[in-house]
Amino acid sequence: MAKLSGSIALLGLVWSSIPTFAAGADAEGDFVIGPNYTNAPELMIKAGVPCGMLHQFTMNSEDSKIYPGIAKNQTGVVPYQRQVCVYVPQQYVAGTPAPFIVVQDGMSYTNRLPAILDNLIHQGRLPVMIAVMINSGGGDAQGSQRGLEYDTVSDKYTTFIETEALPRIAKDYNVGFTRDPEGRATMGCSSGAAAAFTMAWFRPDLYRRVLSYSGTFVNQQSPLNPDSPHGAWEYHENFISKSAPKPIRIWLHVSEQDLGFQRDEGSLHNWVLANQRMAAALKAKGYHYRYVFSKESQHCDGKVKDDTLPDALTWLWQGYPLK
Repeated sequence: MAKLSGSIALLGLVWSSIPTFAAGADAEGDFVIGPNYTNAPELMIKAGVPCGMLHQFTMNSEDSKIYPGIAKNQTGVVPYQRQVCVYVPQQYVAGTPAPFIVVQDGMSYTNRLPAILDNLIHQGRLPVMIAVMINSGGGDAQGSQRGLEYDTVSDKYTTFIETEALPRIAKDYNVGFTRDPEGRATMGCSSGAAAAFTMAWFRPDLYRRVLSYSGTFVNQQSPLNPDSPHGAWEYHENFISKSAPKPIRIWLHVSEQDLGFQRDEGSLHNWVLANQRMAAALKAKGYHYRYVFSKESQHCDGKVKDDTLPDALTWLWQGYPLK
């Protein structure tokens, strides 16, 4: 796997020099990885490792009171569908409350996350946990259903997950979701990562563990919310520094050539600067965080995920009982 170091100069901001080293499992702070990446061994299906069950289903917009649809035509709201895949480990006891992770843009993780969870649970590095891999309603950025869900800086998306997604899964597949916020995690990439942080920020009573790849902590909210006029940029610009620390643990990543990396600060649309500012704000307030900058990589880079995801999950779940 890529080694980590703690020093890089970005956009005129210089970090103090720290020698390159392989970070321990519990290390916090700012790190640099790359430019060479290798697939983590936990991505491989291994003989003798219990395999979890995958349940896939479709949610129709007509059944949602929270997100009935943003697109309209001459006859009214245009319906849409979202795909959901639920991972249930073989070791899980049906109907009992279990820790879990909600994964935004979740169908893109069905080819890597189940094997990782199988292996890490079997190795005793993660608790016996459920994964809810759920897609958005489609589209991207401003004016789209996905943008509405993921880039809105409020608790609306969390309410959708809590009142429409989780209850259906619990009923249809006889699974229980813990109410302990320490046993509830959420993750994603790009706007899905911003949504993950938003879930924990507004509802730390429900979610306290966040894993973010190439997080969209920029000004991409639509429609305008007067409480957050700069969208998710507000987190590092105002919200984190001006709020009492919340019980959130976050693994945070950005790529060297992430979106807008050559844009100026005034654009409010530079992912590298935004994530660097997130790390600085979290550090200043004493949060448990790990910030990873990946060299020679791009937005939501697959090779970075395949290198880091198992260790990121292990770091994220520190402190939670494994049995």
